[in-house]
Amino acid sequence: QVQFVESGGGLVQPGGSLRLSCAASGSAFRAYYVGWYRQTPGKERELVAAVTSGGITSYADSVKGRFTISRDNVKNTVYLQMNKLKPEDTAVYYCNLRAAIQASWGQGTQVTVSS
Repeated sequence: QVQFVESGGGLVQPGGSLRLSCAASGSAFRAYYVGWYRQTPGKERELVAAVTSGGITSYADSVKGRFTISRDNVKNTVYLQMNKLKPEDTAVYYCNLRAAIQASWGQGTQVTVSS
């Protein structure tokens, strides 16, 4: 029953920054373990960052030290601050539950890193 809507993507030069937002529905947001995922055509979808209901974060090695995931339980929103972006970060970014049964995938938000 939960739904997520991603926003904030765009075109940025290598070394630049973007902040993605993931707005969630439902009164149970506080209990959700949420992840940011990304996918490029021809590649598998991969988890890049996650945040627990208590605010504990984890990151893929490829983004560690550059990306920061956070959540605002008042606004029902999860954020992904992306710094020092690289061309290999180019992908469609999605958010979803970190659970056996996930919400339906939205359209995501496109991030393109190019000079």
